[in-house]
Amino acid sequence: MHHDHRRLGRELGLFGTDPLMGAGLPYWLPDGAVVRHTLEEYIREVERGAGYRHVYSPVLGKRELYEISGHWDHYSDDMFPPMELGAEQVVLRPSLCPHHALIYRSRAHSYRELPLRMAELGGMYRSELSGVLGGLTRVRAIQLNDAHVFCTLDQAVDEARAALKLIGRAYADLGIRAVRHRLSLPGEGGKYVADPELWARATALLREALDASGVLYEAVEGEAAFYGPKVDVQIADPAGREATLSTVQIDFHQPERFDLHYIGPDGAKHRPVMVHRSVIGSVERAVAHLVERHGGAFPVWLAPVQLLILPVAEAQTGPAEKLLRGARRMGLRAELAGPEHGSLGARVRAARLVPYQAVIGEREAEAAGDLVAVRLRDGRRPGVVPGAELVDRIAARAAARGLALWDGDAA
Repeated sequence: MHHDHRRLGRELGLFGTDPLMGAGLPYWLPDGAVVRHTLEEYIREVERGAGYRHVYSPVLGKRELYEISGHWDHYSDDMFPPMELGAEQVVLRPSLCPHHALIYRSRAHSYRELPLRMAELGGMYRSELSGVLGGLTRVRAIQLNDAHVFCTLDQAVDEARAALKLIGRAYADLGIRAVRHRLSLPGEGGKYVADPELWARATALLREALDASGVLYEAVEGEAAFYGPKVDVQIADPAGREATLSTVQIDFHQPERFDLHYIGPDGAKHRPVMVHRSVIGSVERAVAHLVERHGGAFPVWLAPVQLLILPVAEAQTGPAEKLLRGARRMGLRAELAGPEHGSLGARVRAARLVPYQAVIGEREAEAAGDLVAVRLRDGRRPGVVPGAELVDRIAARAAARGLALWDGDAA
């Protein structure tokens, strides 16, 4: 079944747009904000576990910054026009790389500190034409899961390999699949930095990282970044249209432009290599793909509501509220839908995408042990269990970040 994230996004109350805000500038509704926030926290957690340190940098920069980085010469068609601030011109950034280069340059570094892994979930802006904008996949304001590893030449291949491994792990946790890996090289007539030797060195290192990872890939001309080759991890929408979600790049160009260095064991200055990598790319595109991939039935850990508690009649509201408090104390996203929301059947149907429903009828309320009748969103009814046990099970499933709903399911 083909799911369009724009239609589902409206139906499920995830995000929306308004002409007064402008094309390509979606807003996030509470349920969509939960998915986005949970995804961002997940990425920060796996990055911390992989040795990244997080920073914040501003979404504005002086025009001069992007002249140094090369964006102004090679990329200005995709940038918003400069804003005049007194005698200075500032622009909305089209990339986080120059900011991270400046943060690295702000103090001296020894070879002992390398690799230095710097990550940020930061805003950036692309001046897309209104005709190509739509939903969350083509937007003008992007929240990018970005990171830059500053390392020695000898460390670059291992860092690129580690980035590919991190991308693979995230895809498994999110229940999404890469359709192919692409080695993106420069093409004829594009706006690329003219330094054939640096391009050849970076391409050779990326090929080595891909080969060492055992990843099948194909080389494609014309898809490189202006400053270097990159690995693009491709996903496909339900109609088979491909898009790039994640990237890994090896860059000799920006360290040179920003005169970055570290002090080597010989006491002399050396130029670091910059490995750019993004595990889930733009948060907007990642959420769009997750909506389409799962049809709104998100994995337990990402679901906006993980548990819906359904008292059959007004008399069971007390036990239902007690269970709600216990679930929320455990950190679950739980809600209560009482009889004022309609018949039990209507409430069950309305919550068809919620992973777990706990029904409390007269029999469950009167039994010892605060029992609930469990319904899963796939239609299964595992039976009657103590409410506290159900909460523990859901919390364990959410923590494991698998795709399974119940014992015995494939993860």
